[in-house]
Amino acid sequence: MTQPDDLPRIRLRPKTDARALRHGFPWVYANQLVTDRRTRKLAPGALAVLEDDARQALGLVAVTPESRIIARMLDRDITAAVDQAWIARRIARALALRERLFDAPYFRLIHAEADGLPGVIVDRFGDVAVIQPNAAWAEARIEAFAAALVEVTGVSTLLKNASGRARGLEGLDDISTVLRGKAPDAPVQVPMNGATYMADLTGGQKTGLFYDQRPNHAFAARLGQGGRVLDVFSHVGGFGLAMLAGGAQEAVAVDGSAPALALAQQGAEAGGMAGRFSTRQGDAFEQLTALAEEGAQFDVVICDPPAFAPSKQALDAGLRAYERVARLAAPLVAPGGYLGLCSCSHAADLTRFRTACIRGIGRAGRAGALIHTGFAGPDHPQHPQLAESAYLKALFFRL
Repeated sequence: MTQPDDLPRIRLRPKTDARALRHGFPWVYANQLVTDRRTRKLAPGALAVLEDDARQALGLVAVTPESRIIARMLDRDITAAVDQAWIARRIARALALRERLFDAPYFRLIHAEADGLPGVIVDRFGDVAVIQPNAAWAEARIEAFAAALVEVTGVSTLLKNASGRARGLEGLDDISTVLRGKAPDAPVQVPMNGATYMADLTGGQKTGLFYDQRPNHAFAARLGQGGRVLDVFSHVGGFGLAMLAGGAQEAVAVDGSAPALALAQQGAEAGGMAGRFSTRQGDAFEQLTALAEEGAQFDVVICDPPAFAPSKQALDAGLRAYERVARLAAPLVAPGGYLGLCSCSHAADLTRFRTACIRGIGRAGRAGALIHTGFAGPDHPQHPQLAESAYLKALFFRL
């Protein structure tokens, strides 16, 4: 075991306030740290003891010298050995929560900092798990992660997905691979909210499916009972299939990706709902405009776009895009119907996103009440000190 005396020491700049770190904030930014020659020579993902400007130890961190997030807090105990057993304990703790929440092994197992494994995402699909090691320290220990995941969960197949945008910021490659077992040769069926979803674990977006919207799918399903519903930016049919499973009469899914819509159609067939499900492939804004020109009306319209504001620099443009979505979607909602608007942009906080949506609804000549605000499910816990972890917002209006 590496002892703290054997580890390099890195130090906060003079007069840098360490209170946030002491209270649980998990990141150190490059402009907060003394980056001398020894620090810059550390290998990406190397461990170090972080000290405040008075040389008092704050904890054990992983260092990526060229990253804006130059250090990530791993353990307050500077004597901790970050090995397979340490990783397994954190995975086991995360698994205990999910097994209490869900009756089947389909969920996000590891949600990065909130589960004590900074930059690491793991989604579970029955006997298959997909890991995204989006931080250099995890990539450097990927074999220990693989062994620990198999040990704790018993999965027979483990895939590494290297498509995360954050990997580039850490200087990591984009080469996905199979760590254990054999990659599925067909989409995996995922049961959720009474529907069946098809997850492409090797060629789909992110890890193959978005579990975070599960509770918002369930809320929309209650609104859609007996009605005609529209799911825009549908991906593999997230809201549409859930609303059909909840009793909607008909669902139309709109997405720009033909492969995603094909998976949505397969999900509808697997769930015995194909006769009530149809798709429209194309640009969502153009499809919303075309549906309005056709005089289409729906009892529920849900819009769940990609992150229009992935950074603070993109915030203004992103908010305009969210407003435009609301403006184009609102006219398609029948009187007394429901409009659901979602954002997965952490840079657009709830207040700004809500304001943009209300402005868009108003500019469409509609008015209504906000009846529900939803967030990511509990398998996507929020780190209380990290605003970025509270990224998902879902607003439901009755118009």
